[in-house]
Amino acid sequence: MPDQKVQTYKEQMDAKRILQIRAILKELPQSCGDFLRSIAVTAGSFTRLAYAMDLRTFFNFLHAERVAFADKPVTLFTDEDLSRLTRNDITAYTEYLTYYLKDAEDDSVPNKVYVNHELSIKRKLCSIRSFYDYLFREQRIPANVTELVPLPKVHEKPIIRLSRDEMERILSLTQTGEQMTRSQQKYQKLTSRRDFAMLSLFLGTGIRVSECVGINLDDLDMENNAVLVTRKGGNQVVLYFPPEVADALGEYLEERKNIEALPGSEQALFLSLQRRRITQRAVQNLVKKYAAVAAPLKTRISPHKLRSTYATNLYQETGDIYLVADVLGHTSVDTTRKHYADMTDARRRMAAEHVHLPGDPEFRSSDG
Repeated sequence: MPDQKVQTYKEQMDAKRILQIRAILKELPQSCGDFLRSIAVTAGSFTRLAYAMDLRTFFNFLHAERVAFADKPVTLFTDEDLSRLTRNDITAYTEYLTYYLKDAEDDSVPNKVYVNHELSIKRKLCSIRSFYDYLFREQRIPANVTELVPLPKVHEKPIIRLSRDEMERILSLTQTGEQMTRSQQKYQKLTSRRDFAMLSLFLGTGIRVSECVGINLDDLDMENNAVLVTRKGGNQVVLYFPPEVADALGEYLEERKNIEALPGSEQALFLSLQRRRITQRAVQNLVKKYAAVAAPLKTRISPHKLRSTYATNLYQETGDIYLVADVLGHTSVDTTRKHYADMTDARRRMAAEHVHLPGDPEFRSSDG
């Protein structure tokens, strides 16, 4: 019997998400399945799963909170039922999203509280808009009433990133464990090389957390300081890392050789203490743990903030927005700008220092 092809990390995650989507669709009207299948070619499994979860929240709201939709199970909703949606229903849903409870399957467990802010509410409303737009384009409903309700305005938040000193401290912590609790130090000693290599890779390449956990041993080219990563959408690109990252990875690889990974994780570069491929959630918790000591005033440091830190440093060194966008894997330069908006402002301030008007002593000296 021929050996079965080993699934890549992306294939494993896609398969897991597809099963999650199918499970959710069993709770929803048939039209939701039609919609998600219509975007299967253009949207990845992560995006489709997010749509499915948003649709479930929406239909649970309609059935539980709106009298017009309470007379039949959600799974039996027809296109005619969906066409009865009103502007008031969408407005009520927008308010509902700010704070709601979800019943726990176990009666002994308290209901879970969900609080959404502007960005999350906007995303959930966009999901419903896309669904109704599909129904309208397919001529299954006479109008898309969701377009009548404006999306919430999202206020820009300051970009949080690490300073040079904080970068040094967070990397140092992975090696020393200083100022960490005894419990944290216990695990830090076991994962020191792995954590140092991982954080170095984040800060030295701007890699995404999903790309990081998906790296296999044979994706590394240590002779050329390069790593093959799978971007969003499945595209593969080669990223190059500086010598400091190569040194950190080299030390970890020596340790990794002596770890016998569990079945299914044999090729994974970064392993958990359970000898399985490390998860995105574990990496997020790892970054948060070290950042809490290295940068205590910055309470929301995450792998994505390390990515912003890298983007800022690269732009500061090169001033080349297109290079930053390319390395980060952004399809639009506008997406990249937010990573260093404050730096752009600083460069504009510098311009004022080089322009002199009559009355300024520097004006005559610069006249030549």
